[in-house]
Amino acid sequence: MPARQRLSLIALAVVVIVVAFVLIRGSGGDSGDTPPPVAATLGARSATATSPATAPEKVVPTVVVRNGKPVGGVKTLRFRKGEQIAFRVRSDVADEVHVHGYDVHRDVAKGGMAAFSFRGTIDGIFVVELESRGEQIASLEVTP
Repeated sequence: MPARQRLSLIALAVVVIVVAFVLIRGSGGDSGDTPPPVAATLGARSATATSPATAPEKVVPTVVVRNGKPVGGVKTLRFRKGEQIAFRVRSDVADEVHVHGYDVHRDVAKGGMAAFSFRGTIDGIFVVELESRGEQIASLEVTP
């Protein structure tokens, strides 16, 4: 078997392993309404040994608020201490979204989206709420 063909088979095997890992791993317990992306397709036969397998994209969880309440109940957002915490809130009501403990606030317009991104420096469980309504929409869990 020629070396070029052997390298192509190895590259294909790596792609299949990455896809299998992503499918088995799932969304890590995230109950979001967006499925995890697939890093590569099964039709990747054209991969060569010089093109590295790409890492799967990280899914940014989205909390959806309808009529001032979280769709599907209070969503749990799990991160590790030291990680970049990133999530979005899509809402049909205008309010301020407040992440307690981290004291991070973002305004969300009616029909709009607010994006959050900050370093997880404190471990614990923190309430994410629509501040004016006093409505908890998520629970942020940061583990050591």
